[in-house]
Amino acid sequence: MISRRILLGALLSGASLRSLAWAEPPKTSPRPKLRGDTGSAAPVSGAADRLVDTAKLGGVVSYIVVDRVTGTVLEERMPQMRLPPASVAKAVTALYALDRLGPKFRYRTRVLATGPLVGGIVQGDLVLVGSGDPTLQTDQLGDLAAALAARGVKGITGRYLTWDAALPRIERIDPDQPVQVGYNPAVGGLNLNFNRVHFGWKKASGGGWGLAMDARGERFVPQVRMARVKVVERDLPVFTYSAQATEEDWTVASTALGAEGSRWLPVRLPGLYVAEVFQTLVRAQGIKLPPVQMVAVEPKGQEMSALESAPLTEILRDMLKFSTNITAEAVGLRASGAGDLASSGAAMTQWVQTRFGVQSAFVDHSGLGSASRITAADMVKILVQAKAQGAGLQPLLRELGMRDDKGKAIKDHPVRIVAKSGTLNFVSGLVGHIVPPKGKDLVFAIFSADLPRRDGLSTAQRESPPGGPEWTQRARRLQGQLINRWAMTYA
Repeated sequence: MISRRILLGALLSGASLRSLAWAEPPKTSPRPKLRGDTGSAAPVSGAADRLVDTAKLGGVVSYIVVDRVTGTVLEERMPQMRLPPASVAKAVTALYALDRLGPKFRYRTRVLATGPLVGGIVQGDLVLVGSGDPTLQTDQLGDLAAALAARGVKGITGRYLTWDAALPRIERIDPDQPVQVGYNPAVGGLNLNFNRVHFGWKKASGGGWGLAMDARGERFVPQVRMARVKVVERDLPVFTYSAQATEEDWTVASTALGAEGSRWLPVRLPGLYVAEVFQTLVRAQGIKLPPVQMVAVEPKGQEMSALESAPLTEILRDMLKFSTNITAEAVGLRASGAGDLASSGAAMTQWVQTRFGVQSAFVDHSGLGSASRITAADMVKILVQAKAQGAGLQPLLRELGMRDDKGKAIKDHPVRIVAKSGTLNFVSGLVGHIVPPKGKDLVFAIFSADLPRRDGLSTAQRESPPGGPEWTQRARRLQGQLINRWAMTYA
C-alpha cells in the first residue's frame, strides 16, 4: 500500500495538472515600511540587474530581501508592484487557516444510521455526511465501507442519503480556465481524489475505442457511471463538457488521443461522485443500497463508521508542497465560514489587513483566480511578522536547496532555502526564508509577470501556452540566481 503523500505526488505530477491562470494588469501602491526602514529605497544591485536582463522575461520583475531580525531592506526592485501571487497565495491561506481553525483541526467523514441495527439491517436511512475534507481518497472510502460491514450492517430499510453542504458547492475554482484541466475542479462538502475522475482510453484492434472512467486508488478501482465520455471524430475542441442534474458528459476529439493513454478530468458534481463510489465500495462488502438522494439539511443519527483526516498542519504541509488548489479552497472556506468563494477571499483579505497591516486582494485561497494581488514587500512583511508572532510557516514550507548560476542543485549546501513557489501563465513567484547555519536569517519575495503576453492567450492555449514552459524555466533560474547571490552576499 502506498502512502497518501506518495499518491498526492502521483496525482499532481502530470503536465495537464499545472496551475495556469489569467490575471488583470498590475497596479501600484505605497510600500509599507518594515522595521528599520527609513523610507529610502534599498540599493538595486547592478549585478542583480544584469541577472534580470539576462533572463529576458519581459514584463515586470519585482523582488525584495530583508534581514528578518532587524527588518533592514537589503535589496529591492519595484517591491511596490501589485502582481498576481499565483500559488504563493497558499502561504497566506495556511496562516489564515491555522489562525482560524487551529493546528489540530481535522475533517471527519461519517456514516450515520437514523434507526437501530436489527439483524444486520438498519431500520431507517443510511447517511453519508461530509465535512469538506479535500484529502479524502478512494482507498480511505473503501476502508470506511469495510468498517461499516464490520459493524454488521448488511442492508437498510430506508433511504441512502448524502449530505454535502458543510462547504458551499462551487462548480469550479476559476471559471476562466479550460474545461478539462484537473487543477480547476469543483469544491464541496464531499470531495474525492481532489475531485478528479480517471479517464483511460485504448484503441481497439478492430476499430473504435475502449474507454473507462474510474475513481482509482491503490487498492480499489471502482468504475464511475455519473461521469461519462464519448470519442467524437473531430480535431478541435479537444474536450467538451455538459452536465445534467445527476450526470456529467464529456466528449473528446479522436485526433487528440493517440493509441493509448489516460488523464484525470475534473468533477463538477462531487457530492454525487463520492456517493456513487461509496455505494460501489459497500456493495463489494455485501451491502446493497438504493439510489442516492441528496439532502439539504444535515440529518441526525447514530454514527456507524467514520474517517478522520490528518491534522491541519499535515494537510497544509502537503498543500504547500504539492500546491493542491482544492485543498487551499477547502481549508480557506472552512476557516471563513463564508457562503461563496468571493466572500471567503474577501474575508481572508480583511484578516490579512487586520493581522499584518497589508493591503492585499484575494479572490480565492489557491491563487488560481485572475484578480488576486499582493506586492513583494507586503508578502515579506507577512512572513516577517508571522515569524515574530510565533506563527511562521518555516516548519511547513518545502526545502528547495541552493542552486548554482545554471540552475543545478548544489548538493549538501549548508544554507537552507524554505519557500513557496507559484506559477500561472507567464507569472512566477517565490517567497520564503534563506536560513544559513550561522549569520542572518533572510526573508525574500520574487515576483515575475509578463501580463500582456499572458493576456494575449486564447482559452484553448491556457493549459499549455506557447513558450510558457521556457518562460517559466527562465523565471525559476533567475529566482535561483538571486537567492544564491543574497545568501552569499548577506547571509
